[in-house]
Amino acid sequence: MTDKTAIITGANTGLGFECARTLLESDPGWHVLLAVRDPARGDDAAARLDHPGRTTVAELDLASLRSVRDFADRLPGLDVPPVHALVCNAGLQVVAGAATTADGYEMTFGVNHLGHFALVQQTLHTLAAPARIVVVSSGTHDPAKFTGMPAPRYTQADELLRPPPGGLTGGEGRRRYTTSKLCNLLFSYELDRRLGHGARGVTVTAFDPGLMPGSGLARDYPPVQRLAWRLLMPALRILPNVNSSRRSGANLAALVADPALEGITGEYFEGTRRIRSSRDSYDLAKAADLWQVSERLVSAVR
Repeated sequence: MTDKTAIITGANTGLGFECARTLLESDPGWHVLLAVRDPARGDDAAARLDHPGRTTVAELDLASLRSVRDFADRLPGLDVPPVHALVCNAGLQVVAGAATTADGYEMTFGVNHLGHFALVQQTLHTLAAPARIVVVSSGTHDPAKFTGMPAPRYTQADELLRPPPGGLTGGEGRRRYTTSKLCNLLFSYELDRRLGHGARGVTVTAFDPGLMPGSGLARDYPPVQRLAWRLLMPALRILPNVNSSRRSGANLAALVADPALEGITGEYFEGTRRIRSSRDSYDLAKAADLWQVSERLVSAVR
């Protein structure tokens, strides 16, 4: 009998889907709420997971703060067990153009950080302790690591709200992605501080799934780069921290459910290893700025 629910954003594919699969297969007590932009694709994912009665699909568009609020308002009325886990997984990478969210914010920042910030803020009161919040970041946030991606550039959050004049180029688009992943860490640590480092029964951890060849992050790349990502990158799995979506999904599920990690909070995991994140990710001034700007933007939506 299921007695606890995990909300997973972007659970219809890739990392989120594999996290849901592991939770459902490893513990009959888990019910998974697939929070997805396209409910039809969510229904298809639920069918592929093949655990009738233990999955629920709900619409959530992280590129719309109103959609996030609507999801939070509907959550208490859903026929699911108490929510003990929230996995902020969904993400995208825009490398060209000037795409913005429904609220007019640059798409990468709006989805990867702001939508999840709003989701946590508006569902926190529904979590049943002990609860875990897991935020998916990326090793690309750390310029000390060789990832082939531009180093993040964070001075203040207000500078990230709009695409640059003329739109994003490839390099700037990738920098916006790595900066959004830094925002994930700044947010996670600040949230943990504000929750009293687990004193309220809610822990917060951040996760680097590693490089996952075949993931959807390259969908906005030019055709040649997409082909290279799809055909050549799987050969890199022999290198450290290059994983299949299934392996990384299992590692993510461990942060949600592994009893050995009970009470662990304010930490960053590379796969199964607890490591230090970048120097900037511990910057209290940057974290406070990000929180204040994000709170202002979310509170403006009624």
